[in-house]
Amino acid sequence: MGGVSVESKVDFGALAALHKWPSLGNQRRPGRASYQVSEGTLDECISAFMAKPAPTRHLYDIHTAPQPPLVTDILSPEHVLELSRLREFL
Repeated sequence: MGGVSVESKVDFGALAALHKWPSLGNQRRPGRASYQVSEGTLDECISAFMAKPAPTRHLYDIHTAPQPPLVTDILSPEHVLELSRLREFL
C-alpha cells in the first residue's frame, strides 16, 4: 500500500557488450567513438565493469537490447552501478 512494487524483471542473461571510450589523461576524447572490449551476458558485462578501477569506470558503458523500463540500450556508468546494486533483487 505505500510501498513501491517492481513488477519488471531484468534478463541478466541477455547479450551485452562492454565498451570503452578512447581517453587521454583519464578523460573521454571528444569526437571519438567507443569500442567494444568484451562481449557476453549483461551479468558478465556488469561484473567486468565492476572489476575496473573506480576512477576509470566513467570511460565505460554497456550496450544491450533495451528492457523497458529499467534497462536502456546504452547503460551509463551510473546506471550500471545501480543495476549492480539491485541485481539480486531483480
